[in-house]
Amino acid sequence: MIEVSSTTALKVPNVSRETEGRLIRFEALIKKWSPSINLVSKSDIAQLRERHITDSLQLATFLPSIKTEWLDVGTGGGFPGMVLAIAASEIAPETHFTFVESDSRKATFLRTAIRELSLSATVTNERIELMTPSHADIMSARALAPLDTLLGYAQKHLTPKGSCFFLKGKSFEDEVDAARQNWSFELKTHTSCTDPSARVLEISNLHHV
Repeated sequence: MIEVSSTTALKVPNVSRETEGRLIRFEALIKKWSPSINLVSKSDIAQLRERHITDSLQLATFLPSIKTEWLDVGTGGGFPGMVLAIAASEIAPETHFTFVESDSRKATFLRTAIRELSLSATVTNERIELMTPSHADIMSARALAPLDTLLGYAQKHLTPKGSCFFLKGKSFEDEVDAARQNWSFELKTHTSCTDPSARVLEISNLHHV
């Protein structure tokens, strides 16, 4: 049985003209770099805004109003971390992002985008398993690993009161069931605005069992 304290439907927040301009510039950077380092698949380039940017931007709902360290794991082409950092520039300026990306070419892309878009973020070019504890307040990941594995990363890198936001597909229930064999946690599910069968899992109060 899945323990869900609440279920809500997410919406993409309205963004200012300045934030939209940054998102457009970010799209252009992806299209420029992707052919050589495969940031997104060729078939996804035409659906870049909805499939990747809008899907990531829905997490902006959870951007905090206080000073926060946000750890985005397996950032790749910038999803969801880079999109959230763009949104945070205006609505959550005290949030600092750390992007964890083991591929050195993608890490170079992320550093270039951070510099060109003037974002409050840094890049760690390392495997998350090998990093020293980050003491982050929030962790996010998209299409990276099974939930059980992600929670192992979260236990190591989050503060005791930290929370996670993981974007998951239609098999999310199976992943939650499997994770509950090893972990105790509070779960809130949020229906994705880009795919009714997908969920954003909001996890807190994490403990190993």
